[in-house]
Amino acid sequence: MTDFANLLYGLATWLVPLTIAIVFHEVAHGLMARACGDQTAESMGRLSFNPLRHVDPFGTVILPMILALSHAPIFGWAKPVPVVAARMRNPRWNMVAVALAGPGMNLLLTIVTTLAMAGLIIIVPDPQGGLAGLLMENFRNLIVINVMLAIFNLLPIPPFDGSHVVQGVLPRPLAAIYGRFQRFGLLIPILLLIVLPMVAPNLHLLDRMIGPPVDWVLGLVDAALNQMVGGVTV
Repeated sequence: MTDFANLLYGLATWLVPLTIAIVFHEVAHGLMARACGDQTAESMGRLSFNPLRHVDPFGTVILPMILALSHAPIFGWAKPVPVVAARMRNPRWNMVAVALAGPGMNLLLTIVTTLAMAGLIIIVPDPQGGLAGLLMENFRNLIVINVMLAIFNLLPIPPFDGSHVVQGVLPRPLAAIYGRFQRFGLLIPILLLIVLPMVAPNLHLLDRMIGPPVDWVLGLVDAALNQMVGGVTV
């Protein structure tokens, strides 16, 4: 392929999975918030799977694409779904449930995509080219992206979902102190993921934190695919 063709293929096989993974993640937050009594996301039209309602041009498209095409760890974000804890029936624990809903949706998508990939291989035993090959590559990327997003977002680092879980389970005085770090927003993960490796190339803290659990989950996916169709890896 030419460089331009490679770029188009990369866009076709990464952009769609990235958008699906991030949009479903955000909608899951909103659906859980509604189940807990907060109708804010619904009233603002954010319980929609229309990507245009959720996409942040830089966080959803540009940055993840740069990371994907450079084979770096993938993370991204959409426009946050509005959540008002005070409207929930049990704000502290309901916020934990809302935080876990996003990664939970990514893991659910991983299971569904694994089944879809197995079904495609049963129908087309050697999907190497054409539409079947394109679908196969999208399925592979969708699995990898969903697993990475789930693990990333479970890290106890603001503003990831894991930080809201930690804040919910800590004693209230400690939770208040920990919550102050939320003001730094995406500065902390950008420093850890991008700046720190540039300054100290051998110091990839996030790689070491997410690499083992990501590999473990992908290993489970490979094992499931081998059980269903044999000889296939993600």
